Amino acid sequence: MPATLAHLLARPELGLRLLTSPGTGSLDRPIPWVHSSELADPTPFLSEGQVLLVTGTPDDVEPYVERLVAHGIAGLGFGTDVVRDGTPDALADACERHGLPLFEVPYRTPFIAITRFVADSVAADAYARSTWALRASRAISLAALRPDALGAVLAELARQIEHPVALVGAAGAVERAYPPSAVDGAARSSLAAAAEPLLRGGRRAGSTVEIGGESFALQTLGAAGRLRGVVAVGGGASLDQAAQQVVTGVVALAGLALEQSRATDAARSRLRTAVWRALLAGDRSLAVRVAEPVVGPLPEGSVRVALLAGDGVPAAADWLELHPETAPEFFARDGGDLVLLTDTATSADVTALVERFGLRGGVSGPASPLGLAAAVAQASAARDGATAELPLRGFDDLAAGGMLALLHTDDARAVAAATLEPLAADPALVAALRTWLDHNGVYDVAARELGIHRHTLRARVAEAERLLGRDLTPFAARADLYAALATL
Repeated sequence: MPATLAHLLARPELGLRLLTSPGTGSLDRPIPWVHSSELADPTPFLSEGQVLLVTGTPDDVEPYVERLVAHGIAGLGFGTDVVRDGTPDALADACERHGLPLFEVPYRTPFIAITRFVADSVAADAYARSTWALRASRAISLAALRPDALGAVLAELARQIEHPVALVGAAGAVERAYPPSAVDGAARSSLAAAAEPLLRGGRRAGSTVEIGGESFALQTLGAAGRLRGVVAVGGGASLDQAAQQVVTGVVALAGLALEQSRATDAARSRLRTAVWRALLAGDRSLAVRVAEPVVGPLPEGSVRVALLAGDGVPAAADWLELHPETAPEFFARDGGDLVLLTDTATSADVTALVERFGLRGGVSGPASPLGLAAAVAQASAARDGATAELPLRGFDDLAAGGMLALLHTDDARAVAAATLEPLAADPALVAALRTWLDHNGVYDVAARELGIHRHTLRARVAEAERLLGRDLTPFAARADLYAALATL
């Protein structure tokens, strides 16, 4: 424990006497050092928190004391019977007014005795903190030998520094917190938000953030370009050098654990891809033999295939590996796609994955384990129909819309616009054509709905044929025009 003014005043061999009232300043403030100087302004040679010892003061003590207080001096000791008898009353009054503790040092007590007491306390405290750091590092190293090395290391760090510790994964969410009760839902959201720019930057970096009255120091884990997460350590700037050294060691251990996990995850990912391709090729027996020892049993019976795409696919795959409780029965990477086998068209887990990682995808209709190739084609078609407003489409919904539903693409709209461009100047002509086609080309019925004579409608259709440069008598021509109108 570092020395304080209270400790100095309590030492009978020093014989110090407090001259200001006990409530003046702080007697429990740690003292890093004691310095003596008879300069009129010693502040350029002093550091904040130090105690100053003097045997005399300038005649004008008011600005002298003001300078000491402004510089952050913790206390002032006046040595008596060296230059003068007793301590000047003016100095005691000024210290009382400005909140600077003042104590009297008797003639029999050399200044070096006070300095040595503080120096010994500083050395003892440094030794105690170094001993603590060695014990803490040893405990953390032993924790790294447990089955869940990463979790054990972070939990032991939290116990040693008596501050919460959390891990934000590469996906941007708080995956671990120790102790769990110390980081509530709001704090988890705030930590994730603070870690997000560090992860997005893609390089080694750190920052601090204040959350719920606790200062957290954030440090990225992993190498530049392939960050594995961010560790958030409570205590922030209040942690001393010994604690910071322990934290630095934990960051290195956590980074190593995550890198080892990366290698394991990469191998498991490649195995998942091999299993998926065996399933796709119809060799289910091989897929089952390869998958069961590592990724578990494959789904039985009817399944649906979900195909997800987007920049967030790698992060989404990592998330599924780390959170098997949220994963579908089977998933795998296939090129740039994430493939999932699910049992429903509107799986909440698949929807949550799409939203969390900004993906776009499609879900096939039900398929047997031997009909996965057709299911992939269905999922791909459904994904092509996904939009920003509806990022996950089901093939069932797509099929319910019929063939015309497939025309809602940018390419189809461009062709439709070019087809109908000659009619753009006459919206009434376009409306007449649409009504005529809706009634299967029957002029009488369509004319009655439009409120015009059938010969007028015939004339408008003829005008449309002239503008479009095509004969609308054949069914194929009418179907093509109807598709263009429906697309737009």
